[in-house]
Amino acid sequence: MSTNASLFERAQRVIPGGVNSPVRAFRAVGGTPRFITRAKGAYIWDAEGTRYIDYIGSWGPMILGHGHPEVLEAVQKAALDGFSFGAPTEREIELAEEILKLAPSAEQVRLVSSGTEAGMSAIRLARGFTGRSKLIKFEGCYHGHADALLVKAGSGLATFGHPTSAGVPPEVVQHTLVLEYNNITQLEETFAIQGKEIACVMIEPIAGNMNFVRASVPFMKRLRELCTEHGALLVFDEVMSGFRVALGSAQSIYARDIPGFKPDLSVFGKVIGGGMPLAAFASSREIMSKLAPLGPVYQAGTLSGNPVATACGLTTLKLIQRPGFFESLSARTRSLMDGLSQAATQAGVPLVTDCQGGMFGFFFADTLPQNYQQVMAKGSERFNRFYHLMLDRGVYFAPAMYEAGFVSAAHTEQDIADTVAAAAEAFRQL
Repeated sequence: MSTNASLFERAQRVIPGGVNSPVRAFRAVGGTPRFITRAKGAYIWDAEGTRYIDYIGSWGPMILGHGHPEVLEAVQKAALDGFSFGAPTEREIELAEEILKLAPSAEQVRLVSSGTEAGMSAIRLARGFTGRSKLIKFEGCYHGHADALLVKAGSGLATFGHPTSAGVPPEVVQHTLVLEYNNITQLEETFAIQGKEIACVMIEPIAGNMNFVRASVPFMKRLRELCTEHGALLVFDEVMSGFRVALGSAQSIYARDIPGFKPDLSVFGKVIGGGMPLAAFASSREIMSKLAPLGPVYQAGTLSGNPVATACGLTTLKLIQRPGFFESLSARTRSLMDGLSQAATQAGVPLVTDCQGGMFGFFFADTLPQNYQQVMAKGSERFNRFYHLMLDRGVYFAPAMYEAGFVSAAHTEQDIADTVAAAAEAFRQL
């Protein structure tokens, strides 16, 4: 039988770093990554046969749990009809209709194959629609690995950012401005200086690559006002939060608190593919009409609207609309967070938690952070120790303190209780 260690050693000979996405390498927490052989419901099994309660869920898509029978049936049927056609299908229309039903801020949607592709295309569309070049993003928000988004803040409000990856020329990010999340003053000053040059502002309404940090309602309200005043498009990156934190995604939560609120462009992924490579961007008919073949903004993809992926995503979106689904999912997630908080308090360990729908985060701290610098200040040593103590007890959290966690409909009350019991033991050893 292969071991995780032997597979990792073998993988490193043929795959850079032994993984096909960096966080999987366990560099942040140390140790040997687990090589997964199968998954079912709320559980995954590694190459050594060890079972884990899974709180990654493929980084968010598996909202129903792994291997839901109705999803499997739909995927199997679609696969029998053909893997890919490179031509339109009725099912991609049905998926687009379903997305738009749940995201009333948009009138049309374009399907693509990854969140990176969707975000990249949304920015191009925003620039093409406005005729402007500058883009605002926020420190700590991740929008995929497109060159224009691999950027850190410059030395001042009016300066462009600097690449965070080798291979990205400074010229590529010269139009990208990086601001502090939840900082209204900085946002206002930036628009005052460069407002008429800004094509769009791209934001994760709930930042899942800072663990779990919400954009405050006052910040979001002011952001919407400034975009409207200056003619910039507000782009909601809901690749992670879309149909995960609420049936109407994060934008529906802000719409409850801010009258008339809606983004101009939305980016979706993860849940809409149900675990298959599928993402989308959506907007008004006016904005989307700028896309080829109707308009001058080019975007294309061989596997866009793949029939097997759309079958998986369509079935997933229909299932999460069943009565009581999100109420139950939210209650289960809250139960996990409450249990972790109580166990930490009993052990004398500082811990704060937050959650929405089936997405959660926790920090070894006394207060919830509001931006990336505050997240960084928390430090990772205690999390890294906790991570391995939980892994040893059969609980699989994300292997980095900067990643959000996910509960699925397949997690049972017993799974939550077992997780909390394991955490209580782990907290006592910190």
